[in-house]
Amino acid sequence: MEPCFSSAVLTTAYFPPVEYFFVIAHSRQVLIEQHEAYQKQSWRNRCRILAAAGPEDLSIPVVKEERLSRPIRDIRIDYTEPWLQHHVRAFAAAYNHSAFYDYYADDLLPILESKPVFLFDLNMSLLEKLLELLDLHVPVSLTDTFVAPSAMLHDFDGRERIQPKYKGESLLAEYGCEQAYYQVFVNETPNQVGGDGESHFIPNLSILDLLSAEGPDAASFLRT
Repeated sequence: MEPCFSSAVLTTAYFPPVEYFFVIAHSRQVLIEQHEAYQKQSWRNRCRILAAAGPEDLSIPVVKEERLSRPIRDIRIDYTEPWLQHHVRAFAAAYNHSAFYDYYADDLLPILESKPVFLFDLNMSLLEKLLELLDLHVPVSLTDTFVAPSAMLHDFDGRERIQPKYKGESLLAEYGCEQAYYQVFVNETPNQVGGDGESHFIPNLSILDLLSAEGPDAASFLRT
């Protein structure tokens, strides 16, 4: 099934999952919500990579006294915790042996190391660079006001659908577009992931997983 949305609205996200970019690739225009309240345990400040022991979530701490009282646009990152060093090391441990990680790290890590004050600014800078690396030329803009999901003003509203705790299948699986690709800890060392000695592709991880494995061909997985 070939999805095609005239417009889609998404949350801001930190190295979002593959399905997030699948939506972008199949939309004529995308809006990023900037007026919503901050929500914990979402892709807004976390991503899921494939480590030696299996999927691993990495989260960015935010200034706690602000997270319940300010819109997502004004949430500040807490740099008093050593999360940045941990994330950089975790990315390297997970993807150094992938075909393209070193190539793309030179584009992406400086954005992290620039230490933006606001979470939203960090996410938007990463999104802009990721769209460039994926060669996705879809107009992306910000919402003018908050619109409740129930209003249904867009063809696709991913604000509640694309979440870590969503129990259903991924959008790629839903549209029959999910494809396996090479994953180092699955294909080279299957005993480290799952422990049963067999290879089991793990879908819908951070876009960093797909990009590190497939490089310039990553876009073809999104446009299928």
